[in-house]
Amino acid sequence: MSAHTRCPSGVAVVRPTIEVADIFRRHLDDYRQIHALTEGQMAVARALVACRTPALGGHLDRCTNCGFETPAYNSCRNRHCPKCQALNQARWVESRLQRILPVHYFHLVFTLPSELHSLANNNRAALFALLFRSAADTLLTLAADPKWLGKEAQLAITAVLHTWTRELCFHPHVHCIVTGGGLARDKSQWVPAPRDFLFPVHVVGALFRGKFMAGLEVLLRQGKLHDDLPGRAARRRRQRLYKTSWVVYAKRPFGGPEQVFRYLGRYTHRVAISNSRLVSMDDHALVFRTRGSDTASLSPTEFIGRFLQHILPSRFVKIRHFGLMSSGNAHRSLEQARALLSAIATDSSSTASDGQDEGEEVAAASSVDPKLPWPELLLALTGQDITICPRCQQRTIQRLLLSPARAPPQPQGAA
Repeated sequence: MSAHTRCPSGVAVVRPTIEVADIFRRHLDDYRQIHALTEGQMAVARALVACRTPALGGHLDRCTNCGFETPAYNSCRNRHCPKCQALNQARWVESRLQRILPVHYFHLVFTLPSELHSLANNNRAALFALLFRSAADTLLTLAADPKWLGKEAQLAITAVLHTWTRELCFHPHVHCIVTGGGLARDKSQWVPAPRDFLFPVHVVGALFRGKFMAGLEVLLRQGKLHDDLPGRAARRRRQRLYKTSWVVYAKRPFGGPEQVFRYLGRYTHRVAISNSRLVSMDDHALVFRTRGSDTASLSPTEFIGRFLQHILPSRFVKIRHFGLMSSGNAHRSLEQARALLSAIATDSSSTASDGQDEGEEVAAASSVDPKLPWPELLLALTGQDITICPRCQQRTIQRLLLSPARAPPQPQGAA
């Protein structure tokens, strides 16, 4: 459930009446009586509980014209907090739009089979990194084979890790956004892929399985994994995995390059569940939306347990770039590809066409500077101007500091 308010600009602001933080505040102690939390899980729990409360301090917005006052408390800025991702997501999207290539894109999802969930849960950093590497290597290997694109080419790939289903079950998978084509090996031309097809999914799945299992064997031989299965059972599991078809899901291609990262922005900073999906809560049950009008019901402690299993290892990078998007190529090969595509666009614009040429889908320039201070970024993205008093509509808001110790407010000048 949610409540609607309206900011001075007229933009509707939806405020959920139930938040993940509320569940942690009311039921975390009950959960800890039964389960031990890791240091990382405890840090996230503390952050969620304190987020936008007096515990973190903040500021008091006071109108010098009419006397209106309202407190605004600081965010925890934890990447697992449902309330702290919007501006980070906006900054990321706008920065990506400044680097995007003007081509069509594909969306592929690489998922670990359920037989590996226990092993991945016990070796998160190692197995998540292997999942990233195997998915990217699969795509880059196929693009380097002239059989598929006609020439050896290097793709541009952005990948995002998710570990959950809509029911909050453990389900590690990587979303890959891939250019429809790549830069030729000799960097002399852009090699396009068909608009409706990149690679056969059964070929992608088989190669992904081979690369992941090869990497898994290396980690096991090096003794870098903790396996809760005895040796014979672990060997049988590996044998089954080699015989199983690993499904790679290819979603419908995107319509244009700007649409790609607007869409991907919904994935990059998403947490296991948003506050807007919470429906109702009491001491015995929490109800939340899954898909459409469907809902699921869990006890509050079970909900906390499912939420905590999606806390990533400390400093683990969940958004990674490969191929032309990798850091080593970002300033050379990527710019060479952009120059070639720009030349194609220039040539195609001088001739009549039906709008299906490779170079015509030029990304719209980003209209928002991602480096803007957050009040200005908020204004640019939502139309919400926090310097305007919501009561008298004058730009007369003065910001006063509220420290975590709740000391008397101290003036910091007009906003």
